[in-house]
Amino acid sequence: MKQTELDHFFSGITESRRYACPVCAKQRKKKHTKTLSVTVSGNNVLYQCWHCDLSGKYERKTMPEISNVRAISIPKQSDQSMVDQYLLKRGIDPVSVFGFNLVSGTKWFGDEGDLDAIGFVYGNDEAVKWRSIQGKHFTQDGAARTLWGIDLVQPGAKQLVVLEGEIDVLSAASAGIKNAVGVPNGAPQKVSSNRKIDPTEDKKFNYVWEAKREISAAERIVLAVDRDEPGEALAEELARRIGRAKCFRVRFPKNCKDANDVLVKLGAEALQELIDQAEPVPLEGVYSADEYRDDIEHLYSEGIMGGVSTGIASVDELMTIVPGQLSIVTGLPGSGKSEFIDQLMVNLAQNEDWKFAIASFENPPPLHIAKIAEKIIKKPFFDGKTPRMSPEESKEALTWITEHFLFLEQKDGETTSIESILERTKAAVMRLGIRGLVIDPYNYISQASSSENEHQSITQLLTRLVGFARANDIHIWFVCHPAKMVTDTDGNTGVPKGMNISGSASFFAKADMGVTVHIHQGIVQLHVWKCRFKWVGGVGMVELDYDLPTGRYSEKKFEIDF
Repeated sequence: MKQTELDHFFSGITESRRYACPVCAKQRKKKHTKTLSVTVSGNNVLYQCWHCDLSGKYERKTMPEISNVRAISIPKQSDQSMVDQYLLKRGIDPVSVFGFNLVSGTKWFGDEGDLDAIGFVYGNDEAVKWRSIQGKHFTQDGAARTLWGIDLVQPGAKQLVVLEGEIDVLSAASAGIKNAVGVPNGAPQKVSSNRKIDPTEDKKFNYVWEAKREISAAERIVLAVDRDEPGEALAEELARRIGRAKCFRVRFPKNCKDANDVLVKLGAEALQELIDQAEPVPLEGVYSADEYRDDIEHLYSEGIMGGVSTGIASVDELMTIVPGQLSIVTGLPGSGKSEFIDQLMVNLAQNEDWKFAIASFENPPPLHIAKIAEKIIKKPFFDGKTPRMSPEESKEALTWITEHFLFLEQKDGETTSIESILERTKAAVMRLGIRGLVIDPYNYISQASSSENEHQSITQLLTRLVGFARANDIHIWFVCHPAKMVTDTDGNTGVPKGMNISGSASFFAKADMGVTVHIHQGIVQLHVWKCRFKWVGGVGMVELDYDLPTGRYSEKKFEIDF
């Protein structure tokens, strides 16, 4: 077996246990005998076959890395006195911020012409953000993509303070606060109606993934960002990607909008005290009504917002999509439930710029990508009765899919644990800010303990999914096969619903949304049998058209007789 084939096999291994050896198993009578011992340690996969002596180490990458940024030219001569005077005017002690890379020079600011400016150098000369000495003019050389000051964070630091801009970082350092960093692009420009970032802003948060080592090491992440609406959205998204359990929020006084304001108006000790007294980001527990004041005021002024459109108007009358919820999807074999979820994901990605992680055990990723490509290009991927997509269209679809989908593949084809899926999904939240997870189907997930009965095991699994969806603000689609349904004398089979799913009534009880894809006399039906919140949708049925060559679902077209 070639090394590339071995690498492909081991790249999908995420659990330490025994597997069938990819080299010698097919040559033996007992092909499924598991003679390959595998130990997963971080990104390293150590393996040893006790039959053919295959052994070694594979270093896997759980997520694609961001491409290197080309270094830019940094001014070789700089007026340090100009830098010092700029800092002093903002209450910052120049001596206390030694180590931060600051430069000065003359920069062109459009209509303002050439102005004296201070430059904040990012990373290994990846970018310089310039601020004019006079006025509030900004420009940038290169593209800042990492947290400013991350290179000065002490290895293994237990606390990391995240601020909104470079001046705030320097203000924190001037107050004696160590391990302070600034987001490279400030608060998001687009904020949705519920004060969360717009999905089109997702790419701006790549710096979270770049700082995963420092974030993982820290026990306490202090979010000291502005209290305005963009700042609220920034804090919410950072907490979602990092994990709310370790995040704390600074509450600035009413007369201070940021860390530099506190330093200038109240002094260094006050800023240090605010960082020390940062409040835990709400996760779970008991809270007074006053702690929901902002949410209540927003609810009063804006009302309850519906979910995101499915992209099919008739379906929206029954269901819309809300982050933080669990949808149970069922249907008879061959009914098209997986294809329907694919259509939902494509619609959400195209219309809302959502991104997804997919754990689809019955669909190998190459085939699954081909199916998704058909829904994007609206042409078949393979040769058939209708013209297939061109090579250029295929490449165009692959590029788009790469930007919106990650595949959580179990390459040995065996069951995996829910913890393994959620661990990889959490990394996808940090890396891409994914908003949806598909697990298809349930019966490929191993149960936690053989001593538990099936009902208890399923209940615990679903509870884990609901909690994960809430904590990470993502929507989870969980595909489950029904028990065998009765067929009447006319050959019609009943519509399977939540109580018909094999194993437990919890599939009905735990679902926020319950959906069945069903085919009756050649017509595709979508049945919504549970909707927990009436502002999201309602119970009912709608018929859809299905295009077999491309796997696309669309509005049902009814013929009118005159």
